[in-house]
Amino acid sequence: MQTTFTQEQLADPQTARSNEILRACVHCGFCTATCPTYQVLGDELDSPRGRIYLIKDMLENDRPADARTVKHIDRCLSCLACMTTCPSGVHYMHLVDHAREHIEKTYRRPFMDRALRWTLARILPYPTRFRLALLGAKIGRPFAWAMPDARLRAMLDMAPKTIPPVSRNDDPQTFPAKDRKMRVALMTGCAQKALNTDINDATIRLLTRLGAEVVVAKGAGCCGALTHHMGKTDESHTFAARNIRAWMREIEGDGLDAIVINTSGCGTTVKDYGHMFRNDPLAEDAAKVSALAKDVSEVLLDLLAKDHPFETPPRPARDGVGGVPASRVPDARGAGPMHVAYHAACSLQHGQQIKGAPKELLKRAGFTVLEPRDPHLCCGSAGTYNLMQPEISKELKRRKVATLEARDPDVIAAGNIGCMMQIGSGTGVPVVHTVELLDWATGGPKPPALDAAGAAAPPVPQLR
Repeated sequence: MQTTFTQEQLADPQTARSNEILRACVHCGFCTATCPTYQVLGDELDSPRGRIYLIKDMLENDRPADARTVKHIDRCLSCLACMTTCPSGVHYMHLVDHAREHIEKTYRRPFMDRALRWTLARILPYPTRFRLALLGAKIGRPFAWAMPDARLRAMLDMAPKTIPPVSRNDDPQTFPAKDRKMRVALMTGCAQKALNTDINDATIRLLTRLGAEVVVAKGAGCCGALTHHMGKTDESHTFAARNIRAWMREIEGDGLDAIVINTSGCGTTVKDYGHMFRNDPLAEDAAKVSALAKDVSEVLLDLLAKDHPFETPPRPARDGVGGVPASRVPDARGAGPMHVAYHAACSLQHGQQIKGAPKELLKRAGFTVLEPRDPHLCCGSAGTYNLMQPEISKELKRRKVATLEARDPDVIAAGNIGCMMQIGSGTGVPVVHTVELLDWATGGPKPPALDAAGAAAPPVPQLR
């Protein structure tokens, strides 16, 4: 794509980077085939190619964002399926991040938009505030019908029926390994600590059981993704800088082999810290943190490849044949391993290009892994997207749930809390994090979601 930025404009590092990205685009349109919003809306401006044209016009002419541009950029999920599809390597993520920052600086949104975005940015990254908000939403849920705005109704509808108690495992501390092979820091996150404390608990048990000493670093918290995707760069960088400093203290102290992240949306952002801070005094430290950041599935494969390959024990049978305990589906296809429908979170398969690791781990633990048709299809969660764009999000959820349920699974597994909440709100099939199943398979407790569904406990495999 030809661009006409001036030399003065290109002196700005953000603009220079966007110019590189724009010039890589060849207008081929391959991205439209996998873009969720284009599939739902059928509007060229709601495809990556269309948004690229809008962003180019806005940035090149150095003009304030207008309502038309904002509407179509806001509708982007940042699922990044377009980056996986693009044959030219267009780094759409950095381009749309720049566009959102420009919108935040130059466009005055309607009052309700401003109020909702301000509220989300002041609540979701802070676990205590979020817990209080969830309690309020739980109380207000029966009155959702009276809300004047669809987005307010979506916020109440998404509130979980139960709020888990605080887990003290999320406090700064060190968990010793059973047989230490590495030392890692666990990012405990923000919203996840309020919505589902079982994920971090299972991650700690699993990692320490397999040989990783786990430290929860003092001062680490929200990764900054939520405000980053709103274009609130100063706020997102403040969160990120705190994490960088917290993890650097561990790196410079007893050292770290990895920074483990079990929420893939956070992982995509942390792995991009090096780019986000490339012109900042923290650039060197940010690059070190990004280099150490790994999804939990990557670290588990590292541990298993070294010394502890899983045995492949029999899993809970679907009907109890041969003396194997019965699963929650007593009269389905017959005896055999528990069937797990794996949902590939967009931030994991597209943002981090991690596609096989979670499935391989589940298979090695003895589960039968089922993939839905169109595995690239976004579930519609996308951070705060399901709250800010509820109608599009609901349609994407409907499509994703239909593809998962079509495989007739016993359980749905995913690696991102947002996806779990989104899919769980649209299906009766239990939805759990991948690490919960792996922890259960290696001696940990049954995931509460399966416990409620009546799934039988698996035999504990031996690690050789």
